[in-house]
Amino acid sequence: MSDWPDAAELKQVLDVTGDDWDLTLDRVLAASVRKVKSDVGDWDDDVDEPDENLSQAALRMGELLALRPEAAADSIKDPTYDRLLAGHRRVFGVG
Repeated sequence: MSDWPDAAELKQVLDVTGDDWDLTLDRVLAASVRKVKSDVGDWDDDVDEPDENLSQAALRMGELLALRPEAAADSIKDPTYDRLLAGHRRVFGVG
């Protein structure tokens, strides 16, 4: 098992230096983790833990939210995010 990424990891991905954006990046990362949990479905914080793929999916979502919010809104079409969630989804959309 792994842990959810922290803001320092997201700063590396985004090549952000300094501390001016820490609060914003904390919020972006929190939203990213919530999105991954939602996309997995039936997530139980008392029982479930992220593996490396889900951790990386949260980092990818953080990157999308920070740099291209319109892509984050349509994350189902992001091939990297989709591959990272493969085999983890518990709830599937009907449509």
